[in-house]
Amino acid sequence: MGNKLVPKIILEGTRLTFKTDIAFALNEHPRIVGPRKYQYHSPLISGEWCAFTNFPWGRGLINFQPEEETLALETYATWARLFELQRYYSWIVDRFHISTRAYQLQEYGRDYDFGWLEDRLLPLGFRLVFLNRTPESFFDAREKRLKVSGNPGQYDDLSRFEREQELMTRLVDESKLPVFRVDISDNNIPAAVEKIADWMEQTGGLYMEN
Repeated sequence: MGNKLVPKIILEGTRLTFKTDIAFALNEHPRIVGPRKYQYHSPLISGEWCAFTNFPWGRGLINFQPEEETLALETYATWARLFELQRYYSWIVDRFHISTRAYQLQEYGRDYDFGWLEDRLLPLGFRLVFLNRTPESFFDAREKRLKVSGNPGQYDDLSRFEREQELMTRLVDESKLPVFRVDISDNNIPAAVEKIADWMEQTGGLYMEN
């Protein structure tokens, strides 16, 4: 094993599970990316980037329309190739293929087989962290999020998130990637980050063999 930190973490979960906050914290955590004496570029990417449309809160890799399927799948293939070309670096991904499967199943009844993608991610050391919370804890999480959200209307129907979480639980169970489940019902982001760091250390997820 080398001594260069090259963790690769995909964070999945429905809205209000603090994925983005945890992604930023992991991307600056000394146990994950090493100690920093100054800021430098470290990749943090997201499947939620609405890069398919030229307006805010548009469509992208997760919520694409059926006619954009080719674009979405080519984007996934491009990300996979980029990861392969830069295998000896850290990558933290805020929502990815599990979110795509969940959205597309709910909206269009279409299930995309991302086995080919996971087959390419596995040799690179990618791991999946599934953030979840109890149904009753969604309300408090929403109250915190409404203080900063630029699109508060998306949080009106909490039952939608509960249903999505049930679906995502099944999809995560089907994943070939190593999975770590983190209950964020207490809204304790620092504690969740430490649990993830512990798991990565204990399971050899921080380094790659040559």
